[in-house]
Amino acid sequence: MVDDIRAAVRERYGDIANKVRTTGSCEPTACGCGDPISSNLYSDAETRDLPREAVAVSLGCGNPTALLALEPGQVVLDLGSGGGIDVLLSAKRVGPAGKVYGLDMTDEMLALARANQRNAGVDNVEFLKGTIEAIPLPDKSVDVVISNCVINLSADKDAVFREAFRVLKPGGRFAVSDVIIRGDVPNEIRRSMELWVGCIAGALQESEFGEKLRTAGFHDVDIEPWRVYNVEDARAFLMESGIDVERIAPQVEGRFASAFVRAQKPAAKTCCGPDCCA
Repeated sequence: MVDDIRAAVRERYGDIANKVRTTGSCEPTACGCGDPISSNLYSDAETRDLPREAVAVSLGCGNPTALLALEPGQVVLDLGSGGGIDVLLSAKRVGPAGKVYGLDMTDEMLALARANQRNAGVDNVEFLKGTIEAIPLPDKSVDVVISNCVINLSADKDAVFREAFRVLKPGGRFAVSDVIIRGDVPNEIRRSMELWVGCIAGALQESEFGEKLRTAGFHDVDIEPWRVYNVEDARAFLMESGIDVERIAPQVEGRFASAFVRAQKPAAKTCCGPDCCA
């Protein structure tokens, strides 16, 4: 199951990256270009100076760089960085003294992201190949973990949260955009590989998302749904799944939402007593 999902995700997003590199545009896809989930997420002021290809392949469900104030000198990690839009936006905020890592498992996306980095003339960025379940960075090496509609694509979300916790420094912040489920959804949707790679079938229940973060060690967990999808939106993202859209869409009215998810790794304990400062 894990390998099948990973292969399907890699193929889907590799195809999208190739299309953007060859044509400069991206046709609508589930959780892709121009659909109800990924549209109208960034302001013109944010995207004005970015390469067109980075904007064209912004496949997220929110704007994680707007979830918290990044500070000059911080180290940021973007899980599933795609074409690099959130990496490049974060790089501006952390400045030359900071560093932003983009992690992706898809060669085509990494090639596109590195081309976008060169075109943007940004030096404080590094794109890494790997999976979000096994992050190729040392323990306690980043200040902030961000992600944009990628965690729902993983078949092992517990591993993702453990890894995010591991690489964060004490007191570090977790700030992601993702799709969540509010209530029950038909089993047909859960079984659909098309919808899994399209950010729907693999989404967590709102309460489950918070529970998994706390189990991994995070505290101050906050989940803020900000875009709830109606029946017309449901028709749009069910269209290519092979599911009977007219029958299923009313059953998912209001059940899916894009959410901002914030959490924090506990700060390092301090000790000033005679038994622990020697």
